[in-house]
Amino acid sequence: MCSKEELPKSLSDVSDIPKQEMQEQPGVHHEMKPQPLVHHLPTDGEHLEEYHASGKLKSKIALITGGDSGIGRSVAALFSLEGCEGIAIVHLPREEKDAQETKRRIEKQSNTHVELICKDIGCEKNAIEIIDTVVKKWGRIDVLVNNASEQHLSGSIEDLSAEQLERTFRSNLYGMIFLSKHAIKHMKKGSTIINTTSVTAYKGHQLLLDYSITKAGIVGFTRSLSLQLISKGIRVNAVAPDISQSIVSFRPIWTPLIKASFPPEMIDEFGKEVPFGRAGQPSEVAPCYVFLAGNDSSYMTGQVLHPNGGTIVNG
Repeated sequence: MCSKEELPKSLSDVSDIPKQEMQEQPGVHHEMKPQPLVHHLPTDGEHLEEYHASGKLKSKIALITGGDSGIGRSVAALFSLEGCEGIAIVHLPREEKDAQETKRRIEKQSNTHVELICKDIGCEKNAIEIIDTVVKKWGRIDVLVNNASEQHLSGSIEDLSAEQLERTFRSNLYGMIFLSKHAIKHMKKGSTIINTTSVTAYKGHQLLLDYSITKAGIVGFTRSLSLQLISKGIRVNAVAPDISQSIVSFRPIWTPLIKASFPPEMIDEFGKEVPFGRAGQPSEVAPCYVFLAGNDSSYMTGQVLHPNGGTIVNG
């Protein structure tokens, strides 16, 4: 996804996050400084190298919500490098520029065709139209990645409005239920569903009440749906890439969601309290999705992977 000219010289170049102004929701990739890593990985804790693909997802068709930026963009990039025939990326209008750039770069680096779909997944009618678009183009869905989400700070339950509550639930939980509901009729044995949850599902967070509730719901949804679909040969798993140990330590993966959620003073301390002592990159999370989407995880369903900077999670 990045040319050699765009690749930072070292991991510290992208791990030192300076204080910066908040973005409006949803955050956008192209306004981030430094730019998150998309398909480069650290080798010895400092140097970087390109992701090494091996054809794990050859000829598969994938649908990725929030695939325009952050973790979703990195997942789309790695899926294309692993040989996906087609990838549909669902995004919101404000994310159009990022989505177009993701499409351009993926199609430049691989033979994968990218279909952009601009719709809000929180509405079931839209979810049906998204699935219909993908099936009309490719005839099937092999991998569904339910990744899109949003979060808002709320210091007290008394400040939590009904409007915010509904918006968070629709974006984070209803959308993946709607898409999964209408996708499975077009998924064959060996297909996979991968949901993005959070460590807040297990530990909670005092400033992210509604977000934490939805992420806990995703864990329950993943486990329950996996039991429903195992007889069909469809596996359902999840990834929990973030962490929130304290008021200043939020989601240590450097994505647009961070800049759209937290004020400058929190960004300045971003990621420093996790055991690794630095912010993580989307490229360090995306390989989990490759693993769960391919045959390497053929004996796993109803499970959650935790690329969270070194914090142990028991759940």
